[in-house]
Amino acid sequence: MVESAYECAENQEYSRALQLYDRALALDPKNIQIIIDRGATLQNMGETKKAIDAYESALALSPVHTDALLNKGSALHCESRYDEAISCYDVVLKHEKGCAMAHAYKGLSLGEKGNLAEALVHFKRALAIDKRYELAAISLDAAQKMLKTRSKIR
Repeated sequence: MVESAYECAENQEYSRALQLYDRALALDPKNIQIIIDRGATLQNMGETKKAIDAYESALALSPVHTDALLNKGSALHCESRYDEAISCYDVVLKHEKGCAMAHAYKGLSLGEKGNLAEALVHFKRALAIDKRYELAAISLDAAQKMLKTRSKIR
């Protein structure tokens, strides 16, 4: 059932995926991965607030669950709640310093707040961990270009 739900979500059949995740949760209500996957499906549907609620349910069961924190941070970022998103990424990095995704996502939120210098640090850390991390590479390049543009304006 969970595999079918995941496949439906991958095929953008979100309503069907939610039905299957709900059925799976009825059988196993404390399954953190199902809760997170359900949240990701909601987030893909644009139901960001409901997604955040799902991630918080997962975190109530496991307060430092990396995937739940990363997904919650991503959803908060989508809501322009950058400081809260950064707090999620900081919890991940406290427990898992080598998490390239947490560094890259933190860099994105810092960049949105206008803190490009600190964002660069996190994009570089993400790339030091995973040299092929495309999101970090693209974001690093964009942040560097923005900083150059800013310095020319001054």
